[in-house]
Amino acid sequence: MMFYINQTSCISPQEFILFDDNHILRKATGGKLFALEPNYKNIPSAQLRRMGKAVRFGVGAALPLLQQGNDVNGIIIGTANGGMEDCMKFLKQIIEFDEDSLTPGNFVQGVPNAVASQLGLLSHNLGYNITNVHRGLAFENSIIDALMLLNEHPLNTYLLGAVDEISDFNYKIELLNGNYKQQSNEGTDFYESGSQGSLAGEGASMFFVSNKKDAAIAKLEFVETIHSSDEEEILNWVEGRLGSHLIEMDKIDLLLTGENGDNRVLKYYTAIESIFNNKISIARYKHLCGEYATASAYAVWLICELFKNSKVPLHIMKVGTPPQKIEKVLLYTNYLGEQHSLMLFSKVK
Repeated sequence: MMFYINQTSCISPQEFILFDDNHILRKATGGKLFALEPNYKNIPSAQLRRMGKAVRFGVGAALPLLQQGNDVNGIIIGTANGGMEDCMKFLKQIIEFDEDSLTPGNFVQGVPNAVASQLGLLSHNLGYNITNVHRGLAFENSIIDALMLLNEHPLNTYLLGAVDEISDFNYKIELLNGNYKQQSNEGTDFYESGSQGSLAGEGASMFFVSNKKDAAIAKLEFVETIHSSDEEEILNWVEGRLGSHLIEMDKIDLLLTGENGDNRVLKYYTAIESIFNNKISIARYKHLCGEYATASAYAVWLICELFKNSKVPLHIMKVGTPPQKIEKVLLYTNYLGEQHSLMLFSKVK
């Protein structure tokens, strides 16, 4: 199964596409890479005031696509902690007001499906509307959802995306679990710190996907996921998937990984890189967006930008030089060393 990506939109911590290697990347603040929010001209001000951050991200990234007059048959969103900040505000109100005089705003905005439902209401879309909440595989499961729908309804088009925010509550939990770095870190030595944990990130990435090749940016060749913390099992799984999906003449131009500066999960990325024995260029992306459960959606957006510009910026490179041409990109990422995904994308000619 496969589909085409026809259009993209993104809200992330970086202001520019960053194809100019002289451009200065935005640094983290207190160990957090906050997203740069636009002015949200497309969202009515009365509704914008009531939106939590995750909802603003998702709606703000998706509306520019939905308002172009495209016929969309459904909305599929992946998130791990979307709406968590508003959820905690509502729970605090229950205690503070002794379950009396509660305002409904935080309750409505504090559920994971708030983004998909708001998009359905604002765009008057009565089609398929679902939110996948599966931690580090929330976006990948949304992709699989879209693939199955397109297999069943080959003429349809779907809005596919993912969104997650940095919430104070979730950040503290992840910090206590060692998933974020304890020391204040701006991200200047993102991959070389040699310590456990990463930098917190956030953002929203949205895509129009369909079986229509005309004017498409990229084609998803395959997506595979696995739950495991066994390094050898992951290595064998990746080798097996590549053997199943790649024909002999296929050539991967770039391996893009979700390496995140956490020394506890570095072994998985090192193992995957060893498969190619330094024979292909290897790049990383999480210095741009930080670590969050659905950061793979940002990686897919970045891959589409690489295809559109036919150029790979030097600042994302880890091994080798930027490839002269970029037609196939393999994306490998994992979340906390437990949830792994593998996707192959090709440029549409």
